[in-house]
Amino acid sequence: MLKQYLQYKLSQKLSPQQIQLMKLIQLSTLGFEQRIQEELEENPALESGKEEVEEFQDPYEDLYEEETEHIDTEDINIDEYLSDDDIPDYRLQANNYASDDEDTNIPYAAGTSFYEHLHAQLQNQFLEDQNYIIASFLVGCIDESGYIRRPLLDIVDDLAFTENIYTSEEELKKILKKHIHKLDPPGVGATSLQECLILQLERKEESTAIVLAKKIIIDSFDHFSKKHYKKLLAKYSIEEEQLKDALSEIERLNPKPGSSFADSTKIISNIVPDFILRVIDGELDLKLNARNAPELHISKSYGEMLAGYKEAKIKTQEQKKTLQFIKQKLDGAKWFIDAIKQRQETLFVTMSAIVDYQKEYFLTGSERKLKPMILKDIADLIGMDISTVSRVANSKYIDTPYGTKLIKNYFSEGMTNEKGEEVSTSEIKTILETIIGKEDKKKPITDEKLAAALKQKGYPVARRTVAKYREQLNIPVARLRKEI
Repeated sequence: MLKQYLQYKLSQKLSPQQIQLMKLIQLSTLGFEQRIQEELEENPALESGKEEVEEFQDPYEDLYEEETEHIDTEDINIDEYLSDDDIPDYRLQANNYASDDEDTNIPYAAGTSFYEHLHAQLQNQFLEDQNYIIASFLVGCIDESGYIRRPLLDIVDDLAFTENIYTSEEELKKILKKHIHKLDPPGVGATSLQECLILQLERKEESTAIVLAKKIIIDSFDHFSKKHYKKLLAKYSIEEEQLKDALSEIERLNPKPGSSFADSTKIISNIVPDFILRVIDGELDLKLNARNAPELHISKSYGEMLAGYKEAKIKTQEQKKTLQFIKQKLDGAKWFIDAIKQRQETLFVTMSAIVDYQKEYFLTGSERKLKPMILKDIADLIGMDISTVSRVANSKYIDTPYGTKLIKNYFSEGMTNEKGEEVSTSEIKTILETIIGKEDKKKPITDEKLAAALKQKGYPVARRTVAKYREQLNIPVARLRKEI
């Protein structure tokens, strides 16, 4: 049985302006500049410049509302309008630059890629047709680190399906050993770290240390990886100095042979701080990077075009479409300028609250002065949503007298020390890092002893918490920090 009934409900929908503002807030300075350039190219009603332009008053607003169709914002595809991936058609059809225009773009690096380097060497080995196809296929299976991580049986199946070549796992191993493992850099094409190290050691000139290093990697890799040095000394009946020499040779090897080529074609990215903080006469002076405050205004010519339609007594359908297009572009320009102003205000208000909250730290630069601070603390201070504070903190940098740092690093949880004071977990991590840095590497301090050392300094931290902080600092366990 079908029934009809009315239902009232409240719902919140983000306006196009709000969506635009959120997307702008989360951009870094460089991303923000790129977004402005894209908007300038896509919207002819928006112009940049330092000249003062009177605020545009729409003289045709009433007529526009009367004689043009109402644009429902619910029908606008906001994702398309605000997409960062759209490229204007005119940029794909012609070269729109004069020959004497200055080229201010940063050129891309044009070094030889890792795979080009490997294929060039393969071509010099003069392989038979089928073997060359197999070897080339194997090169294509090598990842950026220099390893073949796929099972050889899977590669055998792929060769059968894609190249119509039927071979075996044994044949692949022969080609790997005879051709792929001979390529530079040494160790490339290995299927495991152990094999990678062995391949590199085999390329080295024979010596007592190299021979011992080979034995350790081939026969005692498990003891080596777990740093069971006493077992290695006993197994090979050697002195501590001999083991040191062998380990020294192994440490010189490259566990990721492809890494030397992985970054050869990447562009070096520079960090541009979004805020600049200085201490002047004992007071904090915070400024927003000037690159975040561009000079934008609405095109005067577009305003004149819109005003011109007011004088036309008879309006054709084409004129109405043109009027609608001009109105959309003017609205888009107004929205964008307003969003930029709100972005500047949001960034400055949020960062000002963070600086005030951590005033003692920013005045001294001492990590011990860093107070526990979470996103909600700042959100409550400025009366904004936690997500807004998160967008500001996650991708923005501040230039301070103590270095340029990511803002989100100033956020941390807190704990109470033995004196009953609230201290930041960042302070505890700094002390933990210092203790580990000063330890005797022959007898690294375990997590349990680290917890006891922190407790002596007035920080009652459990062993499990110490392990968590150590992992966050990317510090291995005591066993893996051990040295001879």
